[in-house]
Amino acid sequence: MEILADKIRPKNLSEVIGQKHLVGPGKILSNLVANKKLFSMIFYGKPGIGKTSIANALVNELNLRYKFMNATINNKNDFDVAIAEAKMYGDLVLIVDEIHRMNKDKQDLLLPYIENGTIILIGLTTSNPYHKINPAIRSRCQIFELHELTTEDIFTGLKRASTYLEGIKITDEVLNYIANLASGDLRYALNLLEMAYYSTSNKKVTLEEIKNINAKPAFFHDKDGDGHYDVLSALQKSIRGSDVNAALHYLARLIEAEDLDSIYRRLSVIAYEDIGMANPGIGPRVMAAIHAAELVGLPEARIPLGQIVVEMALSPKSNSSHLALDAALNDIHKGNTGNVPDNIKTNSKDYLYPHNYPKSWVKQEYIPINLRGKIYYHPKNNKVEQNLNKLHDEMRSEQ
Repeated sequence: MEILADKIRPKNLSEVIGQKHLVGPGKILSNLVANKKLFSMIFYGKPGIGKTSIANALVNELNLRYKFMNATINNKNDFDVAIAEAKMYGDLVLIVDEIHRMNKDKQDLLLPYIENGTIILIGLTTSNPYHKINPAIRSRCQIFELHELTTEDIFTGLKRASTYLEGIKITDEVLNYIANLASGDLRYALNLLEMAYYSTSNKKVTLEEIKNINAKPAFFHDKDGDGHYDVLSALQKSIRGSDVNAALHYLARLIEAEDLDSIYRRLSVIAYEDIGMANPGIGPRVMAAIHAAELVGLPEARIPLGQIVVEMALSPKSNSSHLALDAALNDIHKGNTGNVPDNIKTNSKDYLYPHNYPKSWVKQEYIPINLRGKIYYHPKNNKVEQNLNKLHDEMRSEQ
């Protein structure tokens, strides 16, 4: 029996829920369809946000021959068959789910046919392709990140799906409750709606019915409708503002939503963006807490995460290092670079090896000549940076 999620799967890009940065008017995928052209590409993002839907919409709207495969389920012989089919017809769109799990044998089979255009590859993955996908495949594909769906996106999808359930009686309040529970996963929301519909005797889906199926409280979005990214933003701003109680509150909301990956990524950023040089040891300690949380899983994962968030909130703060790099990047973007000084070029005979000098420092030029005197890094007024800056100044003054 065809499930609800498949029944409402988009047949063209205009039916795709969310992802307007890719499928909106004048956006890249919409333009490819308008120009009747498709290239190899990889879609990545969290489950249930539209990767498969967009791939299906593209091949259907362009009326292209395609084959859907899974890198973990389909074996080498299956890929041989796909290649033979592509040769027979002259082209084939190969949609490969979980492409980050494609082994070397399968990759070696596909690469020459992707290269010559016999196969157009559309890869789907929940993992970051820059870390998880072989460079040989990656270099032959354009990579597009799909954004997490908002509560409003999920609500729109549920509203549309409810028209496929004959005689259903459901209020917008219940649909919104389901959307909140989904935490950005439309497939989860659709499956919950469908189960609730078929578990009733009168086709009336109530709030009580949903709670009987899923007892998890719909607290993740508050009465003002703040989204997932708002909660992550609130966590970061609470830590940055040294409000330990607020930080713990937002951490608790994210833990209750079981969104550990988002917590890990955000805490990693905060360690270097907001605490930085004021407490340089925080980065490794955040990684240790993340590792511990991964080892034990929920519910115990909350223990190391709670401890590290308390430490981060109470820690002194500094954004000096990332502001310094941003300033340097700004010069690069403006073309303000210059040549590497001769004395530090490869195999230069004029290079002075600092370790041969007292305190491992010797005066010589490092920055391009047109940037001499440029200062990117400005230490903040905290103990660590002030001590390091003092030692730096003392070292230079002795030469």
